[in-house]
Amino acid sequence: MRPSLDKIAGELMLICAIVFAIALATILAAHAFEILGGYAPCPICLQERYAYYFAVPAAVLAFFAARAESITLARVVLVLVALAFLVNAALGVYHAGIEWKWWSGPVTCSGGTEIGWGAGGLTKELENARVVSCDDAMWRLLGLSFAGWNAVLSAILAGLAAWGATRRR
Repeated sequence: MRPSLDKIAGELMLICAIVFAIALATILAAHAFEILGGYAPCPICLQERYAYYFAVPAAVLAFFAARAESITLARVVLVLVALAFLVNAALGVYHAGIEWKWWSGPVTCSGGTEIGWGAGGLTKELENARVVSCDDAMWRLLGLSFAGWNAVLSAILAGLAAWGATRRR
């Protein structure tokens, strides 16, 4: 029975390492596009990062759980990672649909800003306003925007994590 446990632990460790590497590379690329490329994220873009912020440390936890042969814990964490990326893939499709004008986005993503009538008033608000609209794709590659690529990568990561969680001895 020991070789079987070693095999499943090794497979889980490999899957966790792959999920970790892809998720980390993706979130680092998003930050690089923002910082180096000047692509400011919209509110939905920022929400799409949550799954990655969760998955990177979770994949490390699952990796070390598998290494310690705590297979159940590793599988539970991978299920949670899969669910996070499944939700994120849906959010990416929703966001891409907003960019393609298939449906309208939330009011908070329209690129407008609230008017402050307090100290400084409208002039101060206009000077400090940073308008980033969710319905404008700032960049596309092969027809997909950042949101579209996020949906694709999230679906792949969800499938990979789910596949790892269902591996049997």
